[in-house]
Amino acid sequence: MDLKTYAHKDAADIREMLLDMHDAVYDGGEDRFHERERFAWFVDHWSSKGSWSCVVGFDMGAPTGFAYGAAFDTGGWWKGSDRPASITPEATVFALSELMVIEQWRKAGVSTQLHQALVNSRDDDVATLLVDTTHPKVQALYETWGYEKVGEQKPFDDSPVYAIMVKRLTVPA
Repeated sequence: MDLKTYAHKDAADIREMLLDMHDAVYDGGEDRFHERERFAWFVDHWSSKGSWSCVVGFDMGAPTGFAYGAAFDTGGWWKGSDRPASITPEATVFALSELMVIEQWRKAGVSTQLHQALVNSRDDDVATLLVDTTHPKVQALYETWGYEKVGEQKPFDDSPVYAIMVKRLTVPA
């Protein structure tokens, strides 16, 4: 698999590709929270940040999946929840907002490659992400990558409840 890294300046160029991959993953689902229009808002919100970065996987030119996120502002944390005391306000925190793999490439290590390429490209102290609590296998996968659950939250009225997961990328001073 070929991996390509994109930055904030590239967001407009890859927006439709990200939306199309999202559609392939949530094809025809009844879940309004995961509709294309709603996901487009999230893509635009995150990619508007100067620290946004994205890794897309390709197999023979066809996209296989992507991972993206951006750093929180200094002291920032997930909407509607408190920053864990173990993460000092000075620590830089990378929020991995999306990690998505098209079905035919699942269980082939694509998510691991995308995650590693994205997180390893960052200079942040901590990585954090949200996992739908109804997906314990996904949470367990993140735990094998060194993440630990530090809480739960429901950021929107129509969203699922998410486990807040954290992985230290640097040794605290």
